[in-house]
Amino acid sequence: MEELERIVASAKEEMDAAIKHLDHAFQKIRAGRASTSMVQDVMVEYYGSPTPLNQVANVSVVDAMTLSIQPWDRTAIGAIAKGIINSNLGFAPSNNGDVIIINVPPLTEERRRDLAKLAKSEADQTKVVIRTARQEANKELKKLEGIAEDVIKAVEKDIQDLTDAYVKKCDDAYKVKEAEILKV
Repeated sequence: MEELERIVASAKEEMDAAIKHLDHAFQKIRAGRASTSMVQDVMVEYYGSPTPLNQVANVSVVDAMTLSIQPWDRTAIGAIAKGIINSNLGFAPSNNGDVIIINVPPLTEERRRDLAKLAKSEADQTKVVIRTARQEANKELKKLEGIAEDVIKAVEKDIQDLTDAYVKKCDDAYKVKEAEILKV
């Protein structure tokens, strides 16, 4: 019985991780407002090694359409601007020598649709991961010996119920993000 619980717990952990990944991916998809999460994955070439932006500068939101990046080391300001440009986020950083300012351009209707498609793609990929976790759990169940078939069927039903619940979480998160993106 411990083995059955371990299998279900393992599947649940994988599904939780998939939802966390989806939330992280959705944070990077901007919805018209400036957010520090837009640049959280930017890497800066700092003293010869790629370093996350948040380890070389303070990133803050000035207003709904502006980000401010204050480097801790003034000599890194050029490397930070280059890192932002190379990240393909579509931002044009302006540099006054002390601070980098990013004006977040308003989203066009076409760009909003593209971002909604990107969010849909992320949600679909997450559903695949959730279903794969279900398949792996069911394969592990089939390998077990000495357990009654009705017990295995009951655990398979529990895993399916878990899968359905996580797919619904994924769909709900996508609906919220899509509404946020398409809202003008």
